[in-house]
Amino acid sequence: MTQYVAPQPGQNAAPDGIDAPVTAYEARGQVFAAQRDHYAARSARMANVNLALFTGALICLGIGVWQGEALWYLGAGLLALGFVAAYAYHTAIDRHHHHFNELWTITNEGLLRIRRDWQALPLRQAPEPPDMALAADLDLLGHASLQHLLNTAYTPIGQITLQRWLLQPAAPPVVRARQGAVQQLAPLLDFRDQLALRGRSMGTAQTNYERFLDWSEDAGWLSARPWLVWLSRFLTLLTFAAIGLQIAGLTPYPLWVGCIVVNLLLVLTIGGRVDEVIDRVAARQIVFRTYTDLFQLISAQPFTDPELQRLQARLTAQGQRADHHMRRLTRIMALAELRHFMFYLPIQLMTLWNFHVLWLLERWQATAGCHVRDWLAALGELEALSALAALAHDHPSWTFPTLQTAGQPCYSARSLGHALLPPASRVDNDVRIGPPGTFLLVTGSNMSGKSTLLRAVGLSVVLAQAGGPVCAGDLQLPPITLATSMRVQDSLERGVSYFMAEIQRLKAVVDLAEQTRAAGQRTLLYLLDEILHGTNTGERQIAARRIIRHLLNQGALGAVSTHDLALGDAPELAAAAQLVHFTETFARGPEGPVMHFDYRLRPGIATSTNALKLMELVGLPLDADTAAASR
Repeated sequence: MTQYVAPQPGQNAAPDGIDAPVTAYEARGQVFAAQRDHYAARSARMANVNLALFTGALICLGIGVWQGEALWYLGAGLLALGFVAAYAYHTAIDRHHHHFNELWTITNEGLLRIRRDWQALPLRQAPEPPDMALAADLDLLGHASLQHLLNTAYTPIGQITLQRWLLQPAAPPVVRARQGAVQQLAPLLDFRDQLALRGRSMGTAQTNYERFLDWSEDAGWLSARPWLVWLSRFLTLLTFAAIGLQIAGLTPYPLWVGCIVVNLLLVLTIGGRVDEVIDRVAARQIVFRTYTDLFQLISAQPFTDPELQRLQARLTAQGQRADHHMRRLTRIMALAELRHFMFYLPIQLMTLWNFHVLWLLERWQATAGCHVRDWLAALGELEALSALAALAHDHPSWTFPTLQTAGQPCYSARSLGHALLPPASRVDNDVRIGPPGTFLLVTGSNMSGKSTLLRAVGLSVVLAQAGGPVCAGDLQLPPITLATSMRVQDSLERGVSYFMAEIQRLKAVVDLAEQTRAAGQRTLLYLLDEILHGTNTGERQIAARRIIRHLLNQGALGAVSTHDLALGDAPELAAAAQLVHFTETFARGPEGPVMHFDYRLRPGIATSTNALKLMELVGLPLDADTAAASR
């Protein structure tokens, strides 16, 4: 039986420097676990105390009723008061237990990220955009993806911002600004944990914040009807005045009943619309409290990096910080919650409560509403920076790339690795793509590492232009527009064959190359995996050469993987092809042949194939001649 042997942990893999972050996470996890267990034990004891006090109060009350002695009633009352106090104390203990349990969970997720334990690591992400071939090709979104690895954004705006950064490359000045912010945030474990902790507290209470933003930026409904504001105030004062007159005996008639009737008519005709406007902003109080806490945490942090200070400055409007405005909104929304109280109807009929609440909301809307979108955008950017900072902290040996803005564009990486592979088993290689007029032709056997290399290049470009560290010892690249054709799929629904789907993808790559050259701001980098292997050999060679030649003429950089060893021999491509390959070794032992990949990139064209050996490995039958050829 043929055996496949992959590199063992640490074999052929460059040290990733993860010992320090692993030690830090484990030490913090032990502290948080000890505190969590301490409060769990106290909570269990307090539960028994609560039960004893409650039971004692019931017993004393029962004896008091039976014997009719006041002393037992007094004892029942004292025990009841003790139960209330103990319950409040128990609640505080449970909050501490929950606090440290959440911190332990956040810390443990750091270890899961380093190990690339995708099954255990939660996946938090914004809705995936439609038709994102690049994201699918490079594993940018979804399970076991780059977004899965950058796993620390909890608020909706944080997740959306991070996703946008991965899909839309930033300009070099923006990248450099983000790099400085990420470097300052990376060692701030306490701050990043607190940021994550507050985001986690939203839980399922995270509502569609766009609905809240739409309301905050609208013109006030009630403020456009000042007559209604003054009418509701007048009717409220008139109602209480009528009640006061009857209580004081100054009138024998219940004039307040007429006021209640008028209020009822106003509630039935306009009150529903008032509630609709309030409902546009209404949400569970924890959401607004969380935003208040997040803004306060960010504003209070003594940042020295200019980008982080710029984000802090955006959380101030008209001389007041965003957390102060959000705290005031939280208080107003607490008044709105009275609408769900069982005795709300009589209160509404006497006071026109929802009219006054809406007036307070629209006052807040007029002073702070126009700033909310920018506050949340700043929060989203800070969370995205924090996610990139966690990546930098977890992988100290990764580097911040240099973006070239002058000279011949060229992608040059030293010790480049695939960012999503576990550090212990990852193999790093030096890769150079460029200058324009050349392309990297990657050949090799099945499973040897060609596709992984192309994805490693793509992931490094995405991380570099998001402002984060990359899985390399050094990386220099120009501003790049990425184009890929890797995981092509046919479509029964659209009636598209595999070959047609691949042709459409390649057409999109060519079009993007032409657009990029016309714009003149960036360099296209194309990554083509097993180009045109959905058709016969003769046509594939002709078509592939023409496509590559056209991309070269557009000044694009690129890497192409193929099994077609003759692709680089064509006269029009021979001078442009930079040949590299992967290989494998075979040995035969007592249990059959053993195949070993070292995933090391070597110069030149591939000199071996392994299709027949792989057939033998999985146990497919081979005739005598084929079996001999595989040897």
